[in-house]
Amino acid sequence: MPAPAERVAEAEQLAAQRGWQANVVAAGQFSLVSYLPRTITRSPELTVYIEGDGLAWIGGSRPSDDPTPANPLALRLALAQPAGNAAYLARPCQYAGRRDSACTDSYWTDRRFSREVVESTSLAIDALMLRFGADRLTLVGYSGGGAIAALVAARRRDVVMLITVAGNLDHDDWTTYHNVLPLSGSENPVNHIPALGKIPQQHYVGGRDLIIPPALAERFADRFPPDQKPKIIVKPDFDHHCCWGELADDLFTGNR
Repeated sequence: MPAPAERVAEAEQLAAQRGWQANVVAAGQFSLVSYLPRTITRSPELTVYIEGDGLAWIGGSRPSDDPTPANPLALRLALAQPAGNAAYLARPCQYAGRRDSACTDSYWTDRRFSREVVESTSLAIDALMLRFGADRLTLVGYSGGGAIAALVAARRRDVVMLITVAGNLDHDDWTTYHNVLPLSGSENPVNHIPALGKIPQQHYVGGRDLIIPPALAERFADRFPPDQKPKIIVKPDFDHHCCWGELADDLFTGNR
């Protein structure tokens, strides 16, 4: 597994290739790392891509010392957006590690979707929208970032679209499915269906995904009233990692 500095360097290289750079957003309890274009053209619409859980565990049972992702898939999606303003937002402690005094491993294990994480993410999004001059928001979340995107969307009034990619939308169902300890310190998107039912949604899942199998997404969608049931799009040959980063144009323009 690449060292934390190598993981940060990969993200920096990916961003630099598209003329993006890192920014740190002070947001409540946490300072979150974002990547933005060096030159920003103000626009009323902004799409924010929220990273997955990153390297949360080592060997499946020991928390990582640094959750910075080895493959920043949400960053790849943001960089590949074909048109319109986009920004990438990391999760707490990613790319910052122990330099952030608020970082303890609970924030990438059982408290990864906690109220304070959701609040910090929403505050960071406020700052990004102000910077871009936006008042309409599309949220795109990958894996655990899908849970954060949904929880943030449920508390805001400016979200015009919620999109998840291999999203963890009911972590109680997910931990039961994998027979692992529940995320006892985390909020759960499935408990916010009345608010989420008012927002247009698309949830993409891979037919070969063994981490978030399609059945979990379907059960989440089945919890909604029939007239509010979100769209589940299954990509039969995809798994949890492959090949989402290559299909931004299809995912976020062709199926809306």
